Amino acid sequence: MRKFSLLLASTLLLIGISKGSYGQASATASVTATIVTPIAISKTTDMNFGRVAVTSTAGTVVLAAAGTRSTTGGVTLPSTGGTSDVSPAVFAVSGTANYTYAITLPSSDVTITDGTNTMTVNTFTSSPTVASGGTLDASGDQNLRVGATLHVSANQAAGVYTTSTPFTVTVNYN
Repeated sequence: MRKFSLLLASTLLLIGISKGSYGQASATASVTATIVTPIAISKTTDMNFGRVAVTSTAGTVVLAAAGTRSTTGGVTLPSTGGTSDVSPAVFAVSGTANYTYAITLPSSDVTITDGTNTMTVNTFTSSPTVASGGTLDASGDQNLRVGATLHVSANQAAGVYTTSTPFTVTVNYN
C-alpha cells in the first residue's frame, strides 16, 4: 500500500506540474496589401538627329538628352533648313505619385538604314539619368528624354535613315 500511495503522490505531482507547463495564450493579426498603379511608359516623340553633312572623314553626331547636338570628325551640322526637326526621344512615364523608378537604356547598337546604306546609333543617355533614376511627380507623371551617338561613315550616302526595329527603353519601380 505504501508503494501505491507513493506512486499516486508522484502521479498527482506530475499532473500538477504538467498542467502549468501547457498554459497557452493567443493573439491575432490583420493582413493588409496595397496595390499601386502599375508603372507605364509610352513614346511621345521619336529621336531625330536632324540634318547632317558629311565629308571624306568619318565622324559622329552626339544628340544630348536635352536636345543639343555636337559633332566629331568630318561631320558638320548645316544651318540651312533649321534645327526644328532635331529631337531626343521623349517618353511619358506614369504610375504612382512620388514613386522612384529605374531606367534601362539599350546596351547594344541600333542600326538605321536608307534601304541600302546603314549607320550605327549607340551610347544612349537619358534625363533623368540611369544612375539617378526618375521620380514621378505628385500627379504620377514624368517625361524621360533619351539621346544617343550617331556614327557617320566617310562619304556616307545622302538619304533619310531610320530604324527597321525601334529601340526599347524600360522603366521599373525601385
